[in-house]
Amino acid sequence: MSNPAPPHSYPRLLRPFAPRPQISHVVFDFDGTLSWLRHGWPEIMLNLFLEYFPIRPDDDLTAIKSELITDILSLNGQPTVFQMRSFVQRALAKGGRPPKPEELLVAYQFRLDEVIDDRTDRIKDGSAFPDHFVVFGARALLRKLAEREVTLYILSGTHIERVLEEAALLQLDEFFEDRIFGSPADATGFSKRMVFDRILAEEGIRGDQLLSLGDGPVEIHHTSELGGLAVGVASDEDHNGSGQCDPWKEKQLTDAGAHMMMADYREPDAILDHLFGVPPNIA
Repeated sequence: MSNPAPPHSYPRLLRPFAPRPQISHVVFDFDGTLSWLRHGWPEIMLNLFLEYFPIRPDDDLTAIKSELITDILSLNGQPTVFQMRSFVQRALAKGGRPPKPEELLVAYQFRLDEVIDDRTDRIKDGSAFPDHFVVFGARALLRKLAEREVTLYILSGTHIERVLEEAALLQLDEFFEDRIFGSPADATGFSKRMVFDRILAEEGIRGDQLLSLGDGPVEIHHTSELGGLAVGVASDEDHNGSGQCDPWKEKQLTDAGAHMMMADYREPDAILDHLFGVPPNIA
């Protein structure tokens, strides 16, 4: 894995803001923000959708791919069935005959699971280390946040059992204990906003004490509207540690209201200096 320093300093600020030493609770998305086990998932989903999208000889395939990937990433962070529903509506409007969203979801999950299983087996047989599939620098950032004694959460749109299993496999669960949230089997009533509201209510904190980091626009939007600090992680789906932001994610996260942008966590001290503005209180 090559990890050259990116050409621009990290992190990149998108909107003016002052450091917030009052931050007490930090919420991480999982896939693409901490875990790299699912890297390449947008292309897997796109290729599946193209099999069922009606394409005429005079259609611009590049433009179609651009439209589909924009839809896919705009719903990143919500339960995956939402992306299936959006595609089916788009395909039907073009005169296509796609499968039902639930059938598409099964097909997508099967293809993705083949990739995840291969990566999981490599970790279990020792041919790969957990950190090969952790977003570059994330473990170091988590350790530094733990030193500051802030409360850490995982909030994912992936099924909760998978998140728990994969967090343990990557040895990330120790930072979060029982504060790991994911989508239930029936995701109809699930939303990240609902979990954010629950955290604020149960912990008795204000929105300005909340920090979230994610590679999808959903968590960024909700954090911003609650008055929290939203950090976009436009992680590279192809080269972990490249230091280069994925341009599709970067646009989605910027439009969603991110205060700060990065591709990974290669400069954790610089990141935390911007966020907190004060050194950790270490006895």
